[in-house]
Amino acid sequence: MKKKFLIPVLAILTIILAACSNSKSTSAKTSKVTIGTPTLFFHGGGSSYHAEEHMVDAAKKAGVTKSVIRAEVTSSGKVTLIGDFSKNAKNPIVEVNYQNNRQLNFKEHGVYATNVVKALQKQYSFKKMNMVGHSLGNISIIYYMLLNGKNKKMPKLVKQVDMAGHFAGLNFDVPSDIRQPKGLKLDKNGKPNKMNKTYKEMTKVRNTYPKNQVKVLNIIGDIGDKTDGTVPNVSSLSLKYLVADKAKSYQVVKFAGKNARHSRLHENSQVDKVLIKFLWNK
Repeated sequence: MKKKFLIPVLAILTIILAACSNSKSTSAKTSKVTIGTPTLFFHGGGSSYHAEEHMVDAAKKAGVTKSVIRAEVTSSGKVTLIGDFSKNAKNPIVEVNYQNNRQLNFKEHGVYATNVVKALQKQYSFKKMNMVGHSLGNISIIYYMLLNGKNKKMPKLVKQVDMAGHFAGLNFDVPSDIRQPKGLKLDKNGKPNKMNKTYKEMTKVRNTYPKNQVKVLNIIGDIGDKTDGTVPNVSSLSLKYLVADKAKSYQVVKFAGKNARHSRLHENSQVDKVLIKFLWNK
């Protein structure tokens, strides 16, 4: 008689355990905090998240958001999120900080940026995002899109701001694969007449960039010599060839004068206004 009851008892226990397991699984799936569309800021070479603070503070003063956290990225690409977003955080901002702020292997920037987005996805629920880059920070955006432009598991990039970008290269003493070719010129589509190694790699984004999804704002500075004092305008404008054909919209805004200098663009109140209007329609 005892054996007859053993099988039903085991069956009941199995059902209970399965129910508990499903409950835990459901709880894990719903434990993520839902937030609004986050905006990720990427700083330039030799810099840090402090370079992003002026723009972020301007957004806070404009009433765009009250929610800001930092994503700390080690040289190996490990990401630690510092701070928390509350549920339904409005226009949350992520200040990305690369501990290896002089990384010249551009592919690593794509990995770093990917890891930041994945770290955010583990903790928060969101389907869209914006990205803002200054100088070397722009490389993170392009190489992120090289890796993830067609990846439907990643959130959709909807707005992209590139500031003082050196896409076609720099014209001072840097490694040859990122040095700007002499006599660089662009055609009407922004295509350079000469391409260094990294720009050739970046042209592959023309195949991964989603069509009619991303609005792109390209901000450049001109101190009077067709450069921002560091990056030639021709290099910054070469972004057009990489993304304009696929972008939902593409626009260039040029700033002039001493506050248009490379290191001052991200601390320029006029830039702040353009940035805030573009990202958050304020």
